[in-house]
Amino acid sequence: MCHALIDADILVYRIGFATNDDDADMAISTMAGYIEDILMVDLPEAQTWELFLTGKNNFRKEKAVTAPYKGNRKSEKPVHYDLLRDYLQYSWDAMMTDGIEADDMLAIRATELGDDSIMVTLDKDLDQVVGWHYNFVKKNKYFITKDEGLLNFYKQFLVGDRTDNIIGVKGIGDKKAHKLLEGQSEPEMWKTVVEHLGEERAIENGHLLYMLRHHDDSFDPPV
Repeated sequence: MCHALIDADILVYRIGFATNDDDADMAISTMAGYIEDILMVDLPEAQTWELFLTGKNNFRKEKAVTAPYKGNRKSEKPVHYDLLRDYLQYSWDAMMTDGIEADDMLAIRATELGDDSIMVTLDKDLDQVVGWHYNFVKKNKYFITKDEGLLNFYKQFLVGDRTDNIIGVKGIGDKKAHKLLEGQSEPEMWKTVVEHLGEERAIENGHLLYMLRHHDDSFDPPV
């Protein structure tokens, strides 16, 4: 048996924009069908599930100094944005994660449940978290080891994240970051990112990129 941990934020935007020209009933029906397909067709081994939605008071906004966290995102939301979020809360018991993001709750629950869970999302930020992952667009199920997760995490320091407006190092993409960090221990990877970003910027990126593993967690540079 497997427990599916679903990033409901992404579903709200994907289904929401896809049904902008439809009425409310069609938007809800499309959302219901999409989730049922994931759970019953794509992941039949998932007998239980949890859905998470990002609420208010995102702590990362206070940590961002170089550029506003997610400040480059368009403010436009789907027509049925509120309706779909309400539907997911009332019909699927989706949890609202005030103070942290839905991604953090996926990481926290995956850490608690271990290999009995699978993270259902499109967000590459979660590729730093050990465990099973499922990309529901590519239909790709894969496992991230501890070493793979650490490498993915530190690569993001250098590459940055355009989606969340996290600034990396100019001229360093995924391949170059991989080459710079591959085969290093975590303290060595930290030293490498500090050399390219400076310590203050590296610490800032760490706070913005790190997915919490428990509720009282925070990013701490390795020593």
